Amino acid sequence: MSETNPSETEVLSGTALEWDSAGSEAAGVGAEVIQALVKRLPNAPGVYRMMNAEGDVLYVGKARSLKKRVTNYAQGRGHSNRIERMIRETASMEFVVTRTETEALLLEANLIKRLRPRFNVLMRDDKSFPYILLTGDHPAPGIFKHRGARSRRGDYFGPFASAGAVGRTINSLQRAFLLRTCTDSVFESRTRPCLLYQIKRCSGPCTGEISAEDYAKLVAEAKDFLSGRSSNVKAGIAAAMQQASAALDFERAAIYRDRLSALSHVQSHLGINPQGIEEADVFAIHQEGGQTCIQVFFFRTGQNWGNRAYFPKADPALGPAEVLGSFLAQFYDDKPCPRLVLLSHEVEDQDLLCEALSARAGRKVLVSVPQRGEKKDLADHALQNAREALGRRLAETSSQARLLEAFAETFGLESPPRRIEVFDNSHIMGTNAVGAMIVAGPEGFVKNQYRKFNIRSTEITPGDDFGMMREVMQRRFSRLVREQGLPGNGSEAQDDAAFPAWPDVILIDGGQGQLSAVQQILGDLGIADLVTPIGIAKGVDRDAGRERFFMEGRQPFTLPPRDPVLYFVQRLRDEAHRFAIGSHRARRKKEMVRNPLDEISGIGPGRKRALLHHFGTAKSVSRAGVEDLMEVDGISESIARQIYNHFHENG
Repeated sequence: MSETNPSETEVLSGTALEWDSAGSEAAGVGAEVIQALVKRLPNAPGVYRMMNAEGDVLYVGKARSLKKRVTNYAQGRGHSNRIERMIRETASMEFVVTRTETEALLLEANLIKRLRPRFNVLMRDDKSFPYILLTGDHPAPGIFKHRGARSRRGDYFGPFASAGAVGRTINSLQRAFLLRTCTDSVFESRTRPCLLYQIKRCSGPCTGEISAEDYAKLVAEAKDFLSGRSSNVKAGIAAAMQQASAALDFERAAIYRDRLSALSHVQSHLGINPQGIEEADVFAIHQEGGQTCIQVFFFRTGQNWGNRAYFPKADPALGPAEVLGSFLAQFYDDKPCPRLVLLSHEVEDQDLLCEALSARAGRKVLVSVPQRGEKKDLADHALQNAREALGRRLAETSSQARLLEAFAETFGLESPPRRIEVFDNSHIMGTNAVGAMIVAGPEGFVKNQYRKFNIRSTEITPGDDFGMMREVMQRRFSRLVREQGLPGNGSEAQDDAAFPAWPDVILIDGGQGQLSAVQQILGDLGIADLVTPIGIAKGVDRDAGRERFFMEGRQPFTLPPRDPVLYFVQRLRDEAHRFAIGSHRARRKKEMVRNPLDEISGIGPGRKRALLHHFGTAKSVSRAGVEDLMEVDGISESIARQIYNHFHENG
């Protein structure tokens, strides 16, 4: 079900019903506002939103009967502390009437993911899963890692728990099935086999080293293997190996032997492979210390394709049934659902969840809590992983909290910082300059908050680190002011669990000069008193452990060599340096592989392909005369002169 806007759905009076407390006799917030709405609500399924006076959504819920559910809130008794806080802050509500409770459940999950209300269970780290794609839009299909919308024609296999798992599997499948992994443009421009053919990782369809029919057989075998028919594929390859050996064709037999070995390598890396489960996701939840971990295992085609741990944001008072149920609805909001979902605990509205997932998938989906046998073993295995993952997280969080307290004491802060931003620059002689920002908080590095800044200014002298830092600071904080406003408006204070958008501390890789440049930018933006900047200068001989720290109002100082805070700061600085170097290398690599023909106006993929087919390389194109260029299909005299003039300034 796609995202639904209240104005596009059957709603009360034709529009979303919103209570305007300013113009009502029941003006104010809390139960009195909710009570005034009850009389106008129907006994119908739907979704409701509770909002505070500023219009921020506090909570999104679904109900079989909107009237009964809202009446329960209006009575104001028998609620948990969390619900009572939510009711007290409610200043208005909006409602959407749906045809069925199933539609209400799907819409609720969609709105929670989009609006992220602070009183709901929120799924975090919701990046898309990687898949393996066997393309279907080319005569010689390729095998690729894919993430995102399935817009390209072909067969998708997954999900895999991580990009690393996909990469390892594709590497082994290359050795087993000799499928190409090059892009279509590279495929079209090849005139001789590449290195992958030489090391027996590709069958060389680009230059006709294998016939189209034989390559199609390899593709069909790979598809069968990824679809769960691995035993048939291995039996066929083993028979071919025996046949080649009997014919004394030992070289061909060795090729089949290596392919069998590669297939065994794939299956050994996929871990435990249950015999009786073809397609399933296994969820297990463990709660401890006010935190929750949900471990997910993915089984496809009878093979284990990895697992991932999630740590959803949820009120500590909520039990596993409510947290896991809300998590599942959000998890499958934008992901394909398998035929079987196994759980470690019963969830609220389990039958309704089955119905909603079946409606979304267009086929029967079973959600169950296994009680015995192999399925129970899988759920228990996932639960054990959830328990261990949460134990590690609690230990890391406790250690991180102590480090932040010591950090605040060392640098004279009023309280432990909730958000630290670290900035670094990377370039080679000023080229491909990149600024990088990493973020750390009470739970360690927050990688979805990392940012990189491609240095744009043409007025900065190459290698001017001061100028680059000024640009990064200007762009970072001017955008923060524009999008988030100034801190201290009370929104962050209302939700202590929310990760703040504004940093308490910024660490700059540099000494007094870099610190002064940053202070000037913060002063110009009027936020000098809101953020504490700290400069970190590398020590004598650039030795780790001898760093000098610079802060406004204090003389430069160092920390004892074995101080835990020093190690903590070094780890932050090293992470910023790693991220900056990686961003710089990615930008430099992109510049290096850019084809000179891409810079010529009017030369699209078709003409580029024709030129490369005719001349072999872009360098040969640059050396060609106008007459030679005109011999290429699709290159007119005017285009030929344009190409020639691009490579010859005096042309």
